Amino acid sequence: MLQALPLPQHRDSDDKDARGAVLVIAGSVEVPGAALLAGLAALRAGAGKLQIATCRSVAPGLAVAVPEARVTGLEETTGGEIAAGEADRLAEQIRNCDAVLLGPGMMDGDTAFSLTSGILERCTGAGVPFVLDAAALHGLLDCRETLRAESLAGRVVITPHAGEMATLLGVTREAVLADRLGAAREAASRLQLIVAMKGGATFVVTPQGQAWTYSSANVGLATSGSGDTLAGIVAGLLARGATPVTATLWGVFLHGEAGAKLARSQGPVGFLARELLAEIPSIMAHCQRQRSSRE
Repeated sequence: MLQALPLPQHRDSDDKDARGAVLVIAGSVEVPGAALLAGLAALRAGAGKLQIATCRSVAPGLAVAVPEARVTGLEETTGGEIAAGEADRLAEQIRNCDAVLLGPGMMDGDTAFSLTSGILERCTGAGVPFVLDAAALHGLLDCRETLRAESLAGRVVITPHAGEMATLLGVTREAVLADRLGAAREAASRLQLIVAMKGGATFVVTPQGQAWTYSSANVGLATSGSGDTLAGIVAGLLARGATPVTATLWGVFLHGEAGAKLARSQGPVGFLARELLAEIPSIMAHCQRQRSSRE
């Protein structure tokens, strides 16, 4: 299936601008590392430039930890979250980017909703694709009119696990687990976006109801930070010019295959989310060599 949806190819003469710029809006005082994992994942997926926007108090440390990134420190709440009042500033920054990831490492759902809704409302005409993850999914149904606007419809990807999907749809986690594909289709249709419904088997669903399944059966991927890396990979592929569906399908595949490689070399559990990152380029290169040999 992925053979029919190749990733964008880049010439040796291309500069970093040709491979796209990603803005990762993520992290909190308690979980600054989520921004690090997501940002590095975007670079490992081939994006040319990385910007990270996070809480002001943790920005200097993050800038040292990720020297490849331009790091912006934002006003933060007393609870250590990115303040919703930064939506205007971030919307301006987004206009100079090729893809945006919003949500990893944010802990307060209400604050994240205020920030997410404010950004989406200000960016309906920007033409920039979004990946929404973690707390950025909180209350998302209240943004449905914005998400269904012509310039955003089909250009947003969400990457929920069962608990996040349950909160999004206002149902129990058990109800989602009983029919994860059905829940993904409902969210995709109601919000007109692409859903990567995470789990032992991950479902990718379009607003039109098309669905694909990736079954890694890899328990090792159920570890802290794993979702941040998946969201970052998808954002990096979007920045390179992949369509939202292509970026999501490849992102799920690359994430799963990276886990499979680590499971073979280290064992089925115990590898870290950060260790997934270094596996991504070689898996992409291997897939490209296979494709070239068939042409």
